[in-house]
Amino acid sequence: MSVALALPACSVPTVGLAQSTAVTPTSGYQAGDLYLPSSRVYALVGKTGFGHEHGVTGGLKSGRLLLGATQDAGELVFDMTSFTADTDAARRFVRLEGASSESTRQQVTANMLGSDVLNVAKFATARYRIDSAVEELGQGTNTARRYRLTGQLTLQSVTRPLSVLAEVDLKNGWNRVRGSFRLKQTDFGIKPYTKAFGAVGVADEMTVWGEFWVAPSAGLAHQSANTTR
Repeated sequence: MSVALALPACSVPTVGLAQSTAVTPTSGYQAGDLYLPSSRVYALVGKTGFGHEHGVTGGLKSGRLLLGATQDAGELVFDMTSFTADTDAARRFVRLEGASSESTRQQVTANMLGSDVLNVAKFATARYRIDSAVEELGQGTNTARRYRLTGQLTLQSVTRPLSVLAEVDLKNGWNRVRGSFRLKQTDFGIKPYTKAFGAVGVADEMTVWGEFWVAPSAGLAHQSANTTR
C-alpha cells in the first residue's frame, strides 16, 4: 500500500509567485541530473485546535531522475536542514493569506527542525528512491506529459512506498517535473507538534508539492532553468 494518496500535478499552485531565473553552467550536467538551485519542495501543514496553518519550503542535496526508466529511475535527497516555515514565498505557494513576523518564522522553524519533530540534528536528509518513472497515456494540462513515479520514501528511520503522478513539460531546455502527494507524519514515527496540552498544534496530514528541473539529455542543459517561487 502506498504511504499517501498521489495527486495530479495540475494541483500545484501557481498564483502569486514571482518569476526568477537561474543560469546553469554550460557543462557538467548529464541526462537526469537535477538543477538544484531551482528545484524546491513545498508543504502545507494544517492546524489543530487554536493552531495556525503553515507553509514550508526546502531544497535538495542531490537528485537524479531518469524519465521513462522502468527500473533504477533515480533518487531525490532532500536537505532537511534547509526547510523553513512561513517565508512569504512558501505562504504564497500554498495559498495562505497574510505574512508571518520574523520572530514567528524563526520560532516555528525551530520547533519544526527540533528533536521533537524532524530532528534534523540526527536525520539531516530524507530520500525518495525512485524505482520507475513510466509515462502514462493521455495528456496532462496543456502540452505536459504525465509520468507515474513509483518508489520508496525514507523519512527519519522509516521507509514506505510512495507513488506520485507528475506532469512534465519542456521549458528552456529542461524538463520541469511537478507533482504532489499527501503525507501523514505519524506514518514515519513523527509526532505532530503540539503545545498547551494539545490546545494548539499542527495536523498529522500535510500536502507536499515538488518542482524539479531535470536535464533531458547530455548537452541540452546549457540553457537557463526558469522557475516560479
